[in-house]
Amino acid sequence: MTGRPRTPSARSVRSALSALSVLPILLVAAALLLVTAGAGTAQAVGYRYWSFWDRDGGRWTYATEGPSTARPGDGEVQGMRFAVSEDSQNAAQPRGTADFAAICGSTPARHGQKRVALVLDFGTKADAPAGETPPAARTACARVPSDATTAEALAAVAKPLRYDANALLCAIAGYPAKGCGEQVSGKGAGDGSGKGSDAGAESPAAGTGTSEKKDGGPSVGLVAGGAVVVVLAGAAVWQARRRRNA
Repeated sequence: MTGRPRTPSARSVRSALSALSVLPILLVAAALLLVTAGAGTAQAVGYRYWSFWDRDGGRWTYATEGPSTARPGDGEVQGMRFAVSEDSQNAAQPRGTADFAAICGSTPARHGQKRVALVLDFGTKADAPAGETPPAARTACARVPSDATTAEALAAVAKPLRYDANALLCAIAGYPAKGCGEQVSGKGAGDGSGKGSDAGAESPAAGTGTSEKKDGGPSVGLVAGGAVVVVLAGAAVWQARRRRNA
């Protein structure tokens, strides 16, 4: 004999709805834990290098080409700044006087030559490679042939220059003594305020190390967050069963 289908009791329905109502809370908690864990382990990453600047209308603008190809005209002001920066939007600008008359006023013009005012900012101790101390910032007036590049102007007043195999300018006036565009990671690195960190390894391109994590696994924060979510889920299931059997 076939009986009528059993219908859920009101208590069972309430228990099921109670369990379902906990799910959105668990999802939100999981999202918050993952975001918090990610924020806690994130670090700024930048590169230690000489940035190149043009003086335009009383302000510095990041140069659109390198010193080996740029050909400034007579009366122009250009700057170089050594610092830890993430990119051109974040790069630290040269400090100090940047007025052509003040830098090159005592250097007379000559036919077939040009005068380029250079501002050389060697940066701060915080951004210096380990074991090195940056020289004091200075200015120089380079008088060079009219078709000379910025690199040639630098060579006229700030030797020795050092380049890498890709023609990246690594050192001006011998500073820094080693390294070239190495990656630097750590709190405050690349904030443009001279608070860069000397912690962190150099990039493989620099030939001195690596900045990658030693293990490719998840961070401790993510593992802990996942464990908390599992505990919360278990507690919700237990509570729902307890209500159903009550």
